[in-house]
Amino acid sequence: MKTVFVLFDSLNRLALGAYGGSVPTPNYDRFAARGAVFDRHYAGSLPCMPARRDMHTGRLNFMHRSWGPLEPFDNSLPRELSKAGIYSHLITDHLHYFEDGGSGYVNAFDSWEFIRGQEYDATDIHVRPPVAHFEEHFAADHYPTRSLAADKTATRFNVDAMEFKRSRHMISTMSMKDERDYPLSRCFQSAFRFLDNNHTANDWFLQLECFDPHEPFDAPARFRDAFPTAYVGKTRDWPHYQKVTDSDPEIAENRSNYAALLTMCDAYFGQLLDYFDAHDLWKDTCLILSTDHGFLLSEHNWWGKNCMPAYEEISHIPLIIHIPNGTANGKHIPALSQTTDLMPTILEMAGIAIPPETTGHSLLPLMQGQQDGVRDVAVFGVFGGPLGVTDGRYTYYLPADADSPLDMYTLMPAHLRKPFDIDELAGATQVQSFDFTKGVPLLKVRLTPTNSQTGADGLDTADAETMLFDLDNDPGQMHPVRHEEIEQRLLARASREFRRHDTPEEFYERYNLETA
Repeated sequence: MKTVFVLFDSLNRLALGAYGGSVPTPNYDRFAARGAVFDRHYAGSLPCMPARRDMHTGRLNFMHRSWGPLEPFDNSLPRELSKAGIYSHLITDHLHYFEDGGSGYVNAFDSWEFIRGQEYDATDIHVRPPVAHFEEHFAADHYPTRSLAADKTATRFNVDAMEFKRSRHMISTMSMKDERDYPLSRCFQSAFRFLDNNHTANDWFLQLECFDPHEPFDAPARFRDAFPTAYVGKTRDWPHYQKVTDSDPEIAENRSNYAALLTMCDAYFGQLLDYFDAHDLWKDTCLILSTDHGFLLSEHNWWGKNCMPAYEEISHIPLIIHIPNGTANGKHIPALSQTTDLMPTILEMAGIAIPPETTGHSLLPLMQGQQDGVRDVAVFGVFGGPLGVTDGRYTYYLPADADSPLDMYTLMPAHLRKPFDIDELAGATQVQSFDFTKGVPLLKVRLTPTNSQTGADGLDTADAETMLFDLDNDPGQMHPVRHEEIEQRLLARASREFRRHDTPEEFYERYNLETA
């Protein structure tokens, strides 16, 4: 078995030509002609690291825990491959793997490469920030707490979290003198080195994971110039995760910069397709293209992905799979699928037994001509936040009861950039194991507004409401409908899925779901 799994972050399905999008993506479209295109593929646990835990373990995790490390009891796709003699290698520029909340994922691979410089991963350190460089590029509202210009002699960088991220990114851009210096380009350069060394060998799995087109939407001029707007001002490529307050030209500029970065991703993915052509890898190598989630680019009056219902732009994501001699190559598959299905699919293709804790379904039968779907529902959400359930035709969103209990179950208590504080852990208790923890008891941490740092990862539910959408007649989700029978059917199926995942009782209370 030889597999290349290309994972882009925040790849919006509705922007891809293969899915009817308006942004020119000739190489994604070219691959769609070579692979099975899954038309109803959905995310599961959101956002970044919860989605990756789904991919490693083949099961949903947002009912038990927020963003955090790979757990000691978790099954892991690359580890399962390695145990069976298939070498696994990760190439990534995804900074969050190397923070407290991303611990353990890269270590599951036999080897890995980290490409520096994405998002707020500063490749050069400036204790005294180069203010003039920032002022040349940044719009004033990128610094809502304090203008850097207000203290040009400051030796400490006392700014809020978003200012910190943007400023660190600007430091990194100072060293990007040429397109080949961009992390995306360097990721693909590393991938080609791996393939040069190993494409004639057997039994390997390469995960090429690119942070783009995640914000900041920063692309070289040859891509940006293809999407001109009427906007005049400083850089707008990193929208806040919030309700839209921007002017029409500002909205257009952000969307244009996303489109530019998306076409850059498409161009480099095209180089990989060229490599497959040149070395005839199509005959013996599986190629998979997907993402962790999408992104709202002002649709539904929102920017971002975390603190709002997971509308289609977030939850309904692309998946294209080429398998050598696959009968579904070049065809569209209408059956419902989900992120958790990737792990069992790859294991079955490799002839490896699927662990009993896995709740996802192998998609291999669908790619071999099976007409019946492998699932009748997909559930998705952010820990503690709005819940989504879809059968592919109807999607139902359910807000959380913000006053109900919210408990996190983990042996690895860490937030994105720091471990849990002592006061967060002070009230923790030990509880019996779940059916997927292999007999290991866990810590149960009760989260409250005063001790929780999950914040943007779903606890802000002020604008969430119960909504049902008919996707066949309203794909843009502009007009909620009411249909009690459909709503009850979706809720019953969602409850069944949660029971399959040994979901804790307070979760059902939080969403007013039936437990049996």
